[in-house]
Amino acid sequence: MSNTSESVAPLSGPDGGAASLLDVVPVMPVVLVDRVEDAVPLARALVAGGLPAIELTLRTPVALEAISVIASEVPEIVLGAGTIVDARQADMAVAAGARFLVSPGATPGLLAAMTSTGVPFLPGTATVSEVIAVLEAGVTEMKFFPAEAAGGAAYLKSIASPVPAARFCPTGGITAASAPSYLSLPNVGCVGGSWLTPADAIAAGDWGRITELAAAAAALRPAA
Repeated sequence: MSNTSESVAPLSGPDGGAASLLDVVPVMPVVLVDRVEDAVPLARALVAGGLPAIELTLRTPVALEAISVIASEVPEIVLGAGTIVDARQADMAVAAGARFLVSPGATPGLLAAMTSTGVPFLPGTATVSEVIAVLEAGVTEMKFFPAEAAGGAAYLKSIASPVPAARFCPTGGITAASAPSYLSLPNVGCVGGSWLTPADAIAAGDWGRITELAAAAAALRPAA
């Protein structure tokens, strides 16, 4: 089964129909926000570029406030919280307005905590044993992290046959150049990318640049 709770409004795919979390966009922007005032224009820039989704990482003191303002002012975006490492973070992120959760790893306790929130989530995995443990918990959609350091597209290709039920959003070290090789794999639904929101562009308020990067990412296709 997938990890989408029936109590959560269905996510929308590119064609407007219902979709799993892995099918909303080809590239999931992985974003770090240092200033709350940047949150809304950043989210709007991504939507304008054709990527109506965001994983906002809980790595800064303002992250939860940023999630709250995006949820309030940019309701059309599929808003997620990343770097979830404990039950408290999971609950606080959902309370702030996150519609999905992403963790860098997965333990039985963390899986139970994210499940209890009732929102979709992508637990982090890096080994076949971790993938099987997540599958045993009834979750088929997961994050592969850190993707490049953990073996990259070649690794995911090699495990597609042994664990065909697992689908991934590989994240970590992926670029616009390497993304198509991941997207061509049968067990990859989307990739996570931090290249869409360069720190210097955010600091300068260069939202047009971020929209251009988002548009290019939205147009990415699997490698031939």
